[in-house]
Amino acid sequence: MKKFVKIALVAGSVLLLAAAAYWFMLPRLNKEIQHDITKQTSPAEREVTRLYGIAVDSFIVEKNKVGRDQNLGQILHKYVLPERAFTQLLMYADRVFDLRKIRHGNNYTAFISNDTLNRLQYFVYEHSPVDYVVFDFTDSIRISLEQKEVVTKQMKVSGEIVTSLWDAITKNNINPLVALQLSEMYAWTVDFFGLQPGDHFTVVYDELFVDSVSVGLGKIHAANFNHVGRDLLAVPFTQDSVETYYDAEGKSLKRAFLKAPLRFSRISSRFSGSRLHPILKIRRPHYGVDYAAPVGTPVYAIGDGRVIMMDYQKGAGRIIKVRHNSIYTSTYMHLSGFGKGLSTGKYVRQGELLGYVGSSGLSTGPHLDFRVTMNGSPIDPLKMESPPVDPVRPDKMAAFESVKEEVMRQLTDTEEPRLVENQLIKPVFFRDEVN
Repeated sequence: MKKFVKIALVAGSVLLLAAAAYWFMLPRLNKEIQHDITKQTSPAEREVTRLYGIAVDSFIVEKNKVGRDQNLGQILHKYVLPERAFTQLLMYADRVFDLRKIRHGNNYTAFISNDTLNRLQYFVYEHSPVDYVVFDFTDSIRISLEQKEVVTKQMKVSGEIVTSLWDAITKNNINPLVALQLSEMYAWTVDFFGLQPGDHFTVVYDELFVDSVSVGLGKIHAANFNHVGRDLLAVPFTQDSVETYYDAEGKSLKRAFLKAPLRFSRISSRFSGSRLHPILKIRRPHYGVDYAAPVGTPVYAIGDGRVIMMDYQKGAGRIIKVRHNSIYTSTYMHLSGFGKGLSTGKYVRQGELLGYVGSSGLSTGPHLDFRVTMNGSPIDPLKMESPPVDPVRPDKMAAFESVKEEVMRQLTDTEEPRLVENQLIKPVFFRDEVN
């Protein structure tokens, strides 16, 4: 029995010593195991910082902006390029990207080898907030057009008119592009120069972000504009493969003519049978509406038609006339310049650029003198009636009502804005911002 007790005591002592040794060595073992795991992790499995898809860790990265009157050759001149690289660039670049389109103020990034040669390996030029061009100098010259990831977030905003739509947009910190979109959607049904205090709007739309910076708008899903106590619903609906906006009754928001040929100005003189001329100081008829606006403000055709006059007259200055049909003709006077490609006899579309506000001819300041004749007689453009076009067909009304219900739900929904699936998409920019 004593012998058995001794054996048990010896065995227990050995176990205690082994446990103590293991406890003492555990931190070291853990460290060695972690070291082995780190050694076995491939570089591809480690997190790599990338810019435009290029791993930046092994490069010297320089960011800058295109200077005034600066071209690509002048920019690349300060970097070390592979032999004949610039010659090859000039020979092949136009197949992918027109080097003449590089613009003052746009961003570019240079990736330079982090060694004694300091050679330019990649050059990235941002042509727009979304599109960029990669010039790869690592081997033979390669040029590719790429796009940044665009994150789409659904937004819902509301505002009330106190002075103007623009003020309502800016005071509520709403993207200014919403004002442009609303003015285009409701151009045929709302006189934005006659808005009243208390008019209000609600819009549900997609806003597009690149690197957390807003770059434009996507689709407008729903809108309601209350003008003088009357709700004007905007329902997007596709008919005959074309999506447009309709009111609650299925009538197109688009009319035969725009309410006004330009955006965001004020009326300085109205249609009158007897007006004191500001320069001649005599009373005579003024068969038009004067819109005071800054020089260079775009002027658009109020409807489809053919240019029947494009001239310079002593009193009217630069003038353009558009005959829309056998009944209506519109006239635009005192322009500072005409739209590109216009000429007498050319057919223009509704909303097409005709020219820019100026003060040519007999004028005291920059404005557009806008006139309309009906059957050869002048009429007040502000009182011109224009019927709706292309209503929803009877066989499509059931589908339209379903879409309308969803639009009304979105306008009254109290949910927070949601993130839509990330996508590559062309955003809506200010007119003529991107070529």
